Amino acid sequence: MSATAGTGVFMLSLISIPFCYLLNSLIYNNSTEAFFFALWTAALILTIAIRFMLKKAPVDPLFYVYAVFAFLSVVNLIIGLEQDNIIDGFVTFYLKEAEPHVNTAHGHMISYWDGCVHYLMYLLMVAAITWGDSYRAIGLYWVGSFLMRTIVYNLGNAVGKYGTQVTPFFILHMLYISVSVWACFRVFSQPSTHDAQLPSSQEAQRANLLQRPMDLLFIVYLIPAFAFCVFRGLVVLDCSGKLCEDYTQRFEPYLKDPSAYPKVQMLVSLLYSGPYYILTLYGLLVPGCQWMPDLTLVHSGALAQAQFSHIGASLHTRTPFSYRVPADSQPIFLLVNVLYVLVPHALCYRCCTQPDFFLKPKGDKKSQ
Repeated sequence: MSATAGTGVFMLSLISIPFCYLLNSLIYNNSTEAFFFALWTAALILTIAIRFMLKKAPVDPLFYVYAVFAFLSVVNLIIGLEQDNIIDGFVTFYLKEAEPHVNTAHGHMISYWDGCVHYLMYLLMVAAITWGDSYRAIGLYWVGSFLMRTIVYNLGNAVGKYGTQVTPFFILHMLYISVSVWACFRVFSQPSTHDAQLPSSQEAQRANLLQRPMDLLFIVYLIPAFAFCVFRGLVVLDCSGKLCEDYTQRFEPYLKDPSAYPKVQMLVSLLYSGPYYILTLYGLLVPGCQWMPDLTLVHSGALAQAQFSHIGASLHTRTPFSYRVPADSQPIFLLVNVLYVLVPHALCYRCCTQPDFFLKPKGDKKSQ
């Protein structure tokens, strides 16, 4: 298949820029729901147009889902840029009339994440579909990122100080979530691209831990990472210990922010990342855990989204000053939180590029 389909999706996403500006001017006195309904309608119409303009359109339905999502991701990037006063006149009406969650520091960081990282992933997956390549790895990373973003944002909206302010736009948001969850299942159903050969797999699985120094380092990392995950969970649960109180005051006062996003974030991490570290520890010690590459991809996407939102919101000017990270503690705060997200990505890279230790060789599968 030619690159025409992928190019069409890219051009479709860029059309959202003049479309937002025009829409902001035309429906300035109408509702926020009308604004986003018009955006969704425009994205769907343009995607359908691409479908009928192509002589050989992609048969994978996720191509059209990601085309619409790419369009909306650029809209989210526009929202973030206008919130920072870098541009003006594109979504002014929406920012004035939208749900208050959008204008929080956490909502602000989500706009940038969706407008940059998710947008790139959508384009990469569209390109892979266009050329007939596998997009399962990128898709699993997106699944983790989407699930973390959705769970934390929606639960934070429900239990935070803005929990009672729900608008009809919630229906459109639930439509987006429903389609995305369906897309997650489609990604999981894609065939795995990992395939171990018998000699190399047996050789890798015979090696003990001392012969795998990188895996040994990852195991050493997983123990304090698990402790850090549990510790921050205890902090947001209002642990009365002096260590928890000192940590909150000196390094992460944002954990006590009344918006509830950081509290939900740490609780979700406690329930999700905590068991993940234990399972990963097992997977690095016991050969043949075929789920390791996929699990690390999903977790890396989730952790990247979580840490990006948490670090950004902890330092953002939209966060009240009393809940921001103190200036003298910022180097330690950044070092710990950046390492907390980078090392799992290194582990994910190791599992996906050298999967022989985790996969059952072809010979074993056939004998079974």
